[in-house]
Amino acid sequence: MKLYNRLPSFFWRHCRRPSPLVSQVLQGNPPTPHLIAILQAMACQNSIHEWCRDHRVHHKFTETNADPHNALRGFFFSHVGWLLVKKHDDVKTKGKSVYLTDLEEDPVVMFQKKYFVPLTLFFCFILPWYIPVRFWGEERWLCWNMVLWRYMLLLNFTWCVNSVAHLWGDRPYDKNINPAESKLVSVLTGGEGWHNYHHAFPWDYKTAELPTYGYNWSTGFIDFLRGLGGHMV
Repeated sequence: MKLYNRLPSFFWRHCRRPSPLVSQVLQGNPPTPHLIAILQAMACQNSIHEWCRDHRVHHKFTETNADPHNALRGFFFSHVGWLLVKKHDDVKTKGKSVYLTDLEEDPVVMFQKKYFVPLTLFFCFILPWYIPVRFWGEERWLCWNMVLWRYMLLLNFTWCVNSVAHLWGDRPYDKNINPAESKLVSVLTGGEGWHNYHHAFPWDYKTAELPTYGYNWSTGFIDFLRGLGGHMV
């Protein structure tokens, strides 16, 4: 898995897809799965298990009724609307065909799934509010507003991958699919905007052809972890 199929802020979203290299990174750095689970809870965008499941369904049934955030249903639906309505029946039925055994056999993933609500409340909201109040003497109301603004911005940055990067941009790798290359989305998400490449080559952990980390910082983070466990890869 691409470090459990990207981390919060820029990095959670980039670390969630299957990849032999990333599996080796996880095995070569024993604390890494626990760190990823904490960072993912900090993003408060559903558990690792649910995130990976929806992402795999999205890739297997892209731009069909079985795609949880089908971009053919318009910008608003693919951006946030899909979270406001009941899932299409095809999402539920065809989604059952997606492979999830690797996730369900991972004790860190299943622990995080079981205790996701208290974990995400603590790491996404309570801790980021408490630290500046306790150690820097900041105003409580101001810190709480900043926590909410951060969360709102991160949600919309993430949603842009499902909407903006599926509707507008160049398609140099596969002109027959909707996902496109978007530098703006890549800046906002730390590298997730090269979406035409990602859907054309979903097995590539880099999710981009770029040789540098200029617009792909989360790949740099994965490579950093790879360096820590370099004897494994």
